[in-house]
Amino acid sequence: MPPPQPCSAAETAAMRRALDVARRGEGRVEPNPMVGAVVLGSDETVLAEGWHDRFGGPHAEAAALAAAGDRARGGTLVVTLEPCCHHGKTPPCTDAILAAGIARVVVAAGDPFPSVAGGGIATLRAAGIDVATGLLEHEARRLTAPYRKLVTTGLPWVIAKWAATRDGRLAMPPGGDRWISSPESRALVHALRARVDAIAVGSGTALADDPLLTARPPGPRPLLRVVLDGRARLPLDGRLVRTARESPLLVAVGAAAPTERIAALEAAGCEVWRAAGAQPVDRLRGLLAELGRRRVTNLLVEGGPAVFATLFAAGLADEVWEFVSPRDAGGPADPAATIPSRPDLDVEEVGHPGGDTLTRGLVRRPTSSAGRG
Repeated sequence: MPPPQPCSAAETAAMRRALDVARRGEGRVEPNPMVGAVVLGSDETVLAEGWHDRFGGPHAEAAALAAAGDRARGGTLVVTLEPCCHHGKTPPCTDAILAAGIARVVVAAGDPFPSVAGGGIATLRAAGIDVATGLLEHEARRLTAPYRKLVTTGLPWVIAKWAATRDGRLAMPPGGDRWISSPESRALVHALRARVDAIAVGSGTALADDPLLTARPPGPRPLLRVVLDGRARLPLDGRLVRTARESPLLVAVGAAAPTERIAALEAAGCEVWRAAGAQPVDRLRGLLAELGRRRVTNLLVEGGPAVFATLFAAGLADEVWEFVSPRDAGGPADPAATIPSRPDLDVEEVGHPGGDTLTRGLVRRPTSSAGRG
């Protein structure tokens, strides 16, 4: 079989478009990956595009091919992820590609899912279709990094987010404005909450702030709220427990948590999960593994300092969103309200919402990891 032809400028432009439309499924397709596809005619004109819109719904390839109809015959399918070749919630995309009469497929990146893992590309090539791979692969792997981490490690993608004053405090002095960040920054955080699967805080944050930990407006599916509460101290009259029957709340307790406190939380509608391990890092690792078993793809961690210190020291964070206000908190420093040294980042974005400084980036690893694809 002759080697695949080099990718053209039209195919590169189509792949960029496919990466863009794939993001329309963000927060809706997990634990599946975001995928986009574009169909080009034999003259390389764009015929149709599609994306994976929701978990259990048609895959991007099927959506794009259905939109193109008979015009797809003899054309090219440009897709951000290797087409599936197995029966899951939907039929194999390779079947749809063969039925459509596609002559060439351009794939950005392979799919690590064990039932695919090169099989989709092999199936297409065995049927005589010209398949090119690796076009904009870095961008495609970044797009699907949370999915890849869950598939290859069984752990969720962990996003650490905090807001700090210019002098590094995570809380303003009592008696004044409680908000560190601007309304524009807080709107970005709620949009982030709306697309993740779960949000976690430590018991100190829950006790000090009495938060709701909800997305406003809500996302397309329920957000699992998680509190790391070793001794089950969460107050029964706090907003988290009072809303446990409306929004799911998982309280992760340790071996020393009193039985009567666990029973009271459960009676109030909370789910209590007991973590093993004597050290905070062991309990945190156990929680991440449990969330992975529940197919949580993206976990947002909002603190506080003790949780962040454990998370960073153990190398468990993947991504950081840091909002820094132009204001100082003033007064003597309190280590319990100060952000620990954050890890080195490969910065992806620096912005200034409402006068704050947002730095968003990936935690830099000594070597590449399976979680990064």
